Amino acid sequence: MTNNTDVPIWEKYTLTIEEASKYFRIGENKLRKLAEENIGSNWVIMNGNRMQIKRKQFEKIIDKLDAI
Repeated sequence: MTNNTDVPIWEKYTLTIEEASKYFRIGENKLRKLAEENIGSNWVIMNGNRMQIKRKQFEKIIDKLDAI
């Protein structure tokens, strides 16, 4: 049985590193390193000691890149 209160990943405002890795098809280690290097940017937020990725802001960053 599925829980009807689960929000689909493409509708979430923030994603965990694990969710973002699946969504953007970037390895978890690579994504974690990118987030740690850009901790003050507008696409990374800290939720306690957990990093979260702002999905739409990170999509804009990805759109501008040719390679990661």
